[in-house]
Amino acid sequence: MDDARRYAAEFVGTLLLVFFGVGSAVFAQVQGGMVVVALAFGFILVGLVYTIGPLSGCHVNPAVTLGVLLSGKISPVGAAAYWITQFAGATVAALLIWGLTRWGGVADQTGVLGTNGYGAHINLGGTAVLETVLSFLFVLVVLVVTSRAEHAGFAGLAIGLSLAACLLVGLTLDGVSINPARSFGPAVFEGGTALRQLWVFVVFPLLGGALAALAAPLVVRRDPRYRADPEKPTGPAPGTA
Repeated sequence: MDDARRYAAEFVGTLLLVFFGVGSAVFAQVQGGMVVVALAFGFILVGLVYTIGPLSGCHVNPAVTLGVLLSGKISPVGAAAYWITQFAGATVAALLIWGLTRWGGVADQTGVLGTNGYGAHINLGGTAVLETVLSFLFVLVVLVVTSRAEHAGFAGLAIGLSLAACLLVGLTLDGVSINPARSFGPAVFEGGTALRQLWVFVVFPLLGGALAALAAPLVVRRDPRYRADPEKPTGPAPGTA
């Protein structure tokens, strides 16, 4: 029963992330601009971390789940179930957005249903580097801040702001994926170039997530206490024991 609740949380969480994030671009990019889209993604993720984080961890991103899997904090079966629910949630969210633009009288202000893509402002190689680096940063932040118990109350804020920062950097270049599910849902309904280029926005965010899992142990100590001065011993001073 607990597993079902976690999977349901990942489904709903990914659905809401994509609907609010991609929806902000499709519905309000012209009036609001790129900053509004970046903040929409960041704010909804902050809310989701505090809402479903205690239940499922609030991965809502296959790259994050891969990082957690490689860190040994979720089983392969659990990770596979998370991936299925994340892609399903993103697809339903994209269906809702597509339905609003097709039958709801809503104009698609991106012209491509908020899909990711390269070619106009960045090439394939640049996109590969951008998605790897941004995904590395984002997943690293998730893995590190959720491993520090003393900062648990601020984890959602750090994660949401990191996502917003990534979007501010690359939104005008490729739309910023760093989340294969976020790219998959809209591409399914947009088709064409978005679907042909989809593999880039699956492979390289996953690569960034895997690299973050390798780097996280270098940042997170086994001692859960935070060390403001990493060079200062944590034990008693010599001669005081």
